[in-house]
Order: sequence, then structure tokens, then C-alpha cells
Amino acid sequence: MRETTENQEIHLPVLDQKKVSLVLKREDRIHPLISGNKYRKLKYNLQEAKSKGLDRLLTFGGAFSNHIAATAYAGKVHGLQTIGIIRGEELALKWQDNATLKLARSHGMQFKFISREAYRYKNNPQFIANLQEELGAFYLLPEGGTNPLAIKGCEEILINTDAEFDVICCAAGTGGTIAGISNSAYTSQKVLGFPALKGDFLQEDIRKFAPRENWELITDYHFGGYAKINEDLIHFINDFKSKTQIPLDPIYTGKMMYGILDLIKEGYFPPKTKILAIHSGGLQGIDGMNRNLEKKNLPLISL
Repeated sequence: MRETTENQEIHLPVLDQKKVSLVLKREDRIHPLISGNKYRKLKYNLQEAKSKGLDRLLTFGGAFSNHIAATAYAGKVHGLQTIGIIRGEELALKWQDNATLKLARSHGMQFKFISREAYRYKNNPQFIANLQEELGAFYLLPEGGTNPLAIKGCEEILINTDAEFDVICCAAGTGGTIAGISNSAYTSQKVLGFPALKGDFLQEDIRKFAPRENWELITDYHFGGYAKINEDLIHFINDFKSKTQIPLDPIYTGKMMYGILDLIKEGYFPPKTKILAIHSGGLQGIDGMNRNLEKKNLPLISL
């Protein structure tokens, strides 16, 4: 079954001023807990794990990982055990204070906390073999869930009626979502990715799965790197929700939407351009982010 989500048109003064239309695909509503691109990435991987007779999923992630939270819940629903290899040994003593990890544990995920140095070996075959020897057989999901089966799932985000749009925009973490969208986009469409991480390393990762030249990364809106935000972004997210009633997460979709509207304001898109932005979910991360913001005496993100 191919799941579809609604497209919601955005109404803001800058769109009328620049004669550009902006529509948000509400992938965040595809499932209450496995939302957005995480649902797409897990769909065929869960089927593959079951077909191989494996009853445990193992994956990697950090303290705010939407993928960790989604994998934990998906495992529970599908009767699979889950193991999360978590970046940061210091979290072992305080994971109960982290909203994402607490949510994942409530759905049965077992944690193994490792140092940031060791985490760099997450794609090393010997490192994986050592984990198998220690933990037993498991179905491996890479960090962020991006692999060929995840790309297959993300290729289903766009549907036939989305052919009317000129530009497709999405946030980028590991590059799987933009790769899937690139593969399924119409020949007339341009795909823009907004990385949530600092640096230009995603280019090579995306090309492994997306051979077409119909995509481009906009690297000016990462706000300092993964999970880094400032008062400007917080104000934007809260203002956007106030005006549209649509919540954005601070790690991915908030940065993407900030970038899209800033580009529109600067005249990047010609008049009459029709833009479709993908809301890839991740709203579970707001609670954890707000706890950090509160400690820093910064404004909170509206829930």
C-alpha cells in the first residue's frame, strides 16, 4: 500500500508580494509517532527484517534523533526488539532527562552508549561484527535510516498530482529523503535540499542513491550545525505556527522553512513559481529542545 498525505497551502504576505505559491506536504501527519520521512525509511526495512527472520533491529543516533524514537516505536508495533547505539557516553547516567531517549526506552529500546570517538566507526564492518558478537543477530539500520530500502520508501513521498509544482524542497540530514525525492521527481522539477548539518559532505552521500542532476543543496541555513538554534530561529518557528497553525521542528523543518521564506524574500524564485515543501515530521524533538533552552534562559518553542 502506498500511503499519501495532504498538501496544505501556506498564506503569508511575502508570498503575495513575490507572486510565489508555497504548499506544505504534511508528512508529519502520516503517523502519530513514526512521522514523516522516518515512516517512509522504515517501511521496507521492517518488511526486509521480517522476511529474513530477524527479530531485532539495531541502529545508531544521538540525543535528539527522530530516527531513534521512530525505530523504537516501530519495533514495538511490529513485535521486534530494538537496540540503539547512542552517541555520547555521558548520556548513560542521565538519559532519563532526555525526552527522545526516554520516549524510545518507554517503547522498549535497549541502549548502548558509546564515546563520540567510537561512534565514528558506525559504518566500519569490523565494528558491526563486534556488535553482533556482543549482542547477537540483528537487522542493521544505519544512522538516520538511509539505505536503498529507505530510498525506495522516500520515492513514494511524491504522487502524481504533485506534478504541478516547479520546485520541491526538503530538509536534509543523511540525504536519504532528498535522494528518494530526486529519483521520483518529474523531469521539469528542481529539488532543493536544506541541510541541518554544517558542511558540504552530503553531496557524495546523496549521489550514491540519486544519479540524476535535478537537485541542489542550499547550505546557508544550518544555524551552526546539527541541533544548534538561536533566538532568531525560535522566533521564526513560533511566528510561523501563530500565522499558519503548523508546528515546525527546530532541527530540520524549521531551518528548511526559514530558508525557503528567506529565499523568497530575496527574490530567489521567479514570480509564479510553485513550491512544494516536505514537512518531514520530527516534532517529538521539541520537548527535549525546550528543556535545553530553558536551562539557557532562552525562549521556548510553542508546542
